[in-house]
Amino acid sequence: MRDPSAPARTIGEPERAARLEAALGDPFAPDNPHGHLALLRADEAREVPAATEALLTEAGLAAEFVPRHLGGRLTDLEELARVLRPLFRRDLALGYGFGITSLFAASAVWTAGDERQRRALAELLLGGGRATIVHREVAHANAILRNEVAATPRPDGGWLLNGRKDAVINAHRADAFVMYARTSPEEGPHSHSVLVLGPDLPGTGELRRLERVEMPGMRGAHFFGVEWADLPLPADALVGAVGEGVALALRSFQISHCLIPGTVLAGVDSVLRLAVRAATEDRPDGRPARRWHKVLTGVFADLLACDSMAVTGLRAMSLLPEESYLLGAAVKYTMPDLLREDLEELATVLGGRGYDRGPLYGGFQKLVRDLPVAGLGHAGTAVCQAVLVPQLPALATTAWFRTPEPPAELFRPGAPLPAFDHHRLAHSGTDDLLTATLLGVAGRLATRRTAGPLTAALAVLADTFVAELRVLRARCAALAGRTGRAAFDPQACALADRYALVLAAAAVLGIWEGQAGTGSFLEDPAWAVLALSRIGRRLGAPVAELPAEVVPTVLAEVLGRYREGRSLDLYGSALAG
Repeated sequence: MRDPSAPARTIGEPERAARLEAALGDPFAPDNPHGHLALLRADEAREVPAATEALLTEAGLAAEFVPRHLGGRLTDLEELARVLRPLFRRDLALGYGFGITSLFAASAVWTAGDERQRRALAELLLGGGRATIVHREVAHANAILRNEVAATPRPDGGWLLNGRKDAVINAHRADAFVMYARTSPEEGPHSHSVLVLGPDLPGTGELRRLERVEMPGMRGAHFFGVEWADLPLPADALVGAVGEGVALALRSFQISHCLIPGTVLAGVDSVLRLAVRAATEDRPDGRPARRWHKVLTGVFADLLACDSMAVTGLRAMSLLPEESYLLGAAVKYTMPDLLREDLEELATVLGGRGYDRGPLYGGFQKLVRDLPVAGLGHAGTAVCQAVLVPQLPALATTAWFRTPEPPAELFRPGAPLPAFDHHRLAHSGTDDLLTATLLGVAGRLATRRTAGPLTAALAVLADTFVAELRVLRARCAALAGRTGRAAFDPQACALADRYALVLAAAAVLGIWEGQAGTGSFLEDPAWAVLALSRIGRRLGAPVAELPAEVVPTVLAEVLGRYREGRSLDLYGSALAG
């Protein structure tokens, strides 16, 4: 166990993240133009916070979304998430509206575009331009995913665009549209292609930017309808091959599947800090009442579990990009429910403060409104479910209990990574990285049961998840041969839910073991025991009572970080205010 009297050790902060945190300043300072008061006022007015966008432009944030070999700063996705967390910690709408949407649009071009396309888009973004993404229509569609654009071939080899989207973020000020357009009337994996419409519009046809769509959340981000009417595009607007749109989406959307949860988590971190403030206000000893200990420590453990999963997914795309596909989908599939449950628990601590619209506690209601719009609603979950469910029979018969363990570097947040290469992203894979980690860590823990009550409890919990994986193997193997709607019956979807929670537990074990010898709080088994206990209860698995020292140990870390102004994630980063 870590010595609680020893000075806290944190994972080194990227210099650019620290600079942005400092530039954004104390969020609670009433005269801070980038603080909560200014951001909440902009949200109430449904306007972008102009002063903060100007600051981000001056900081050159757009360069974070452009690969280094094209003149930008993007080298690995874990570092990008850390650079963006100061922004998302304050305002999800700003994080999306200012630039991360440009990354999601550009990812298809970075992944499969030719040299001319990549250079042109990089020059546009580095010059202050914006790109936005036009999704294809999918089942369970919300306004963002409803309707689509059709592209029909022209005799000269080009394309003719027609169609409408009800809500496209930044459509009113986008300089480029990256479109997943239907190029075949037939359904299936080759129905869509990726086309880029740049700032120089053709002389014929029409691009109509329609009225603004008011969203229930992310009110400072601007969504507009767009209509394309007989708009011609040249042949070289095609990214990759005809009919490659779905495959490109599966490859490049891995980035958003991990990056969205990995940045949005910073917003829930902020709400946990608000809850600690509320629970310790007017308390003479500066400690929360006993009735709040389990809530505050439980949500903190959940945040560490979610961060373990997101960071592992982000690091996998640099270390093992050919095998990161399913992990990315599982991250996006699992984390929304965990974060929503955490907000519900924190609401009990906040009480009436949770309805405050002022700068001190108003961020809570704003985050509750913003999360579903920020890709963490039902539509995003359904997309990831559609990735996971069909793979379960093959995983059960060919991967689980057979895949070798991934390298230890996967579970060392902040450790150096090889340069991220978009081209290596795949949309298939035969290995399951995290179940292999679960088995490996459980085996090593089995030899350490006498090391103390916390290690013994962690070993029992690890074995519980191994037993769950054995049950999943038998039940998922029985799904083989199902097609169409039968493949997505309630039983299959429930198995996907359970599988994703097993992966979350495996990520926790991997991160905990990866911190051995660091002297950090993450080396202590207490947080991992609490995190796995909560995941196990969500599964309905048998979970023993927590050892007596778990909650006090984790609570001491929560209160220590709150008083020292450090983030409540894996990194414990220094915060401004």
